[in-house]
Amino acid sequence: MVVINYIMSLGANVMMPIVFIILGLCLGLGVAKSIKSGIMVGVGFVGLTIVTELLAENLGPAVNKMVQIYGLNLKVLDIGWPAAATVSYGTKLGAIVIPVGLVINMIMLFTKTTNTMNINLWSYWHYAFVGTLVTIATNSFWLGFFALVVTIVFTLVGCDLSQKKMEEFYGEEYKGVSFPQAFSVGFIPFAIAVNWIIERIPVINKIDIDAEKMQKRYGLFGDPAFLGVIIGILLGLIAHYTVAKMLTLGITMAAVMVLIPRITKVFMEGLNPTSQRAQYLLVNKYKTNRDISIGITPSVIIGHPVTLAVGLLLVPITLFLSVILPGNMFLPLASLAGLIYVFPLVLPYTKGNAFRTLVTGIVGVMCSLWFATALAPTFTKAVHTVSPKLIPHGTSGVASLDFAGSLIAWVTYELSVNATIIGVIVLGIATLALMLYNRRKIVAQK
Repeated sequence: MVVINYIMSLGANVMMPIVFIILGLCLGLGVAKSIKSGIMVGVGFVGLTIVTELLAENLGPAVNKMVQIYGLNLKVLDIGWPAAATVSYGTKLGAIVIPVGLVINMIMLFTKTTNTMNINLWSYWHYAFVGTLVTIATNSFWLGFFALVVTIVFTLVGCDLSQKKMEEFYGEEYKGVSFPQAFSVGFIPFAIAVNWIIERIPVINKIDIDAEKMQKRYGLFGDPAFLGVIIGILLGLIAHYTVAKMLTLGITMAAVMVLIPRITKVFMEGLNPTSQRAQYLLVNKYKTNRDISIGITPSVIIGHPVTLAVGLLLVPITLFLSVILPGNMFLPLASLAGLIYVFPLVLPYTKGNAFRTLVTGIVGVMCSLWFATALAPTFTKAVHTVSPKLIPHGTSGVASLDFAGSLIAWVTYELSVNATIIGVIVLGIATLALMLYNRRKIVAQK
């Protein structure tokens, strides 16, 4: 535990290279290749961190300006995922979530109820987040532990069920890779539902806009860099920026659109040797044809042009929805730069169709605003308990659009806390049913 906590305290940029070096050595990749793999993963993470911080730093002031101009005044303030992660890791469940998560993952691998080896350790805070809220609401550590386990299972099974579609959509480069991030997995049901509905609406079901078609059909107007400029200028216009500031924001958004995909290639250069070695061992040494995948952060695919374009367009739409949506008390601010994480596992279901992706995003965000509002009282108590300084002075409540706005978090919390023993039983049965269903699919691979 002490070693794990120390490694975690180093931050994702240092933690992930260490994890990949250790994993490479355990898989017999060799010292030199393991170190090179770990370093390249670290370089990729640093690059992604720099560019996403650039996005947040430039988007934040524009969002704050919109809030001032249009008089957005809601009672629950958004303090973002860093605060949510800090709170999650600062509790009893947070202290044990990584070893517990790894043990559950190994058990599921052994029992063939998952094919994912989840080394995306930083995102384990999602599991602790749900468990912590349930613990605080029920005053029961064990009920919170149960919610934590349920969230892990939901995430791993959802990741498995989407893995082939993800691999087909993003290409051969991502063979043997999956994205077990609970926030992203939680939007898969929205993508499936929206797709199903749109397919049955004449004319609307013919709308097909993807990155390649946009670029071929519209030339410069379909180019990701140009789209970044246009979206940046549009956001600046809504924020009443001067022409100079609008153009600056436009070029910055273009930089984000261009740089993230290129930095992703560096990350994959570090990841691929480990992923390929794991697959080699499974097929040649252990004589199994199971498609075991290495679970990593979806940061490596947020650079897809449709993800970035739709994610940025969703920023003003989300602010607008927060004002007009009945029953919403949550003002999204700090989480808006993270809206791009809605889409990594949505695109494989919409097949990169920007129209369907945007509709999925709007539906998902509407629900997320309600979920965040519902979880805000308990989330505020959790922040008060762990780190009250995170609550801005004069604020009556806080929440986060990130995992507090996830379908998985809301369903697990509501059934664990508000549906009494019946909800816990339903949740337990659903969890076991998902595991058995996933096992049947895995065994059928033979």
